[in-house]
Amino acid sequence: MNLEPYVAALHELTEVSSSVILPYFGRLDVGVERKADQSPVTLADRDAELAMRNWIERKFPGHGILGEEHGTVRADAEFVWVLDPIDGTKSFITGVPLFTTLIGLLHEGRPILGAIHQPVLRQLMIGDGRQTTLNGRAVRVRPMSQLAKATLLTSDALFPGRYQNAAGFTELSNRVQLYRTFGDGYGYLLVASGWADLMMDPIMNAWDLLPLIPCMEGAGAKITDWQGRPTGGLGEASAVACQPELHDEVIRILNP
Repeated sequence: MNLEPYVAALHELTEVSSSVILPYFGRLDVGVERKADQSPVTLADRDAELAMRNWIERKFPGHGILGEEHGTVRADAEFVWVLDPIDGTKSFITGVPLFTTLIGLLHEGRPILGAIHQPVLRQLMIGDGRQTTLNGRAVRVRPMSQLAKATLLTSDALFPGRYQNAAGFTELSNRVQLYRTFGDGYGYLLVASGWADLMMDPIMNAWDLLPLIPCMEGAGAKITDWQGRPTGGLGEASAVACQPELHDEVIRILNP
C-alpha cells in the first residue's frame, strides 16, 4: 500500500489543528468545561477536532472518523481516521507545553499510520509501524537492558492505583533510576525518540492509544496492555510501551 498520500495528509492535518490550538494556548481565559467523566475540555479541543474533521470530509469523503469530541461516522469504512485534538488537556489548561495532537489512520481496523504533534515545540512524530521519524529524522528507542538505569514516565501518578495494581506500579517506580509524569502522548514521543525508556497508562480510550501504536512500533518499542497482551482495539484499554528488552520484566513487576 502506498502511504505517501496519507503521510502528506498527516502533515496537513497537524497544520490545520495547530492553527486552531495555538491562539488558545497560554491564555488564562481559555474557558474550561467538565465532561461527564469530569475530564476537562476547552473550545480549543472541540474546534480543532471539528477543523480536522471538515478537512478529512473534503479530502477523503468515503473515510470514517473517530474523534474524542465529536463522535464517530462511518466506523465500518475501509479507512478510519482517529483524532484526539488535545491529548493532555490538563497540561494545556495550565500552560504546560507537553500536550499533543494525536492523529491515526486505521485500515480495516488496524492502525497503519500515527502522528504525535506538539505544536508549541514544533515537533512532529510520524510512524508507520516500520519506521518512525521526528521532524523528518528517523528515531529509535535507546538501548536499555537494566531497569535500574531506566527512566519511567506516566500521565498521572494516582491512576495506576485507581485502575490497575498500586503495589506493582510502586515497586516498578522504586526500581527505576528516574520517574516522572511527563505523560500523555508526549511521554510516548520521548520513549520513541530515545529520551526515556518506559511509558505507561493504566486506562486509555481508543483515540488516546491507536495513533501511538505505529509510532512506537516503528521506533522499535514494544507496546502492549498493562498485562502484556496485544493492544489496539476500539474499546477501553491500557498501554505499556518500552524497550523490548525490558518489557517482560516490567509486566511481571506490574502484575505481582
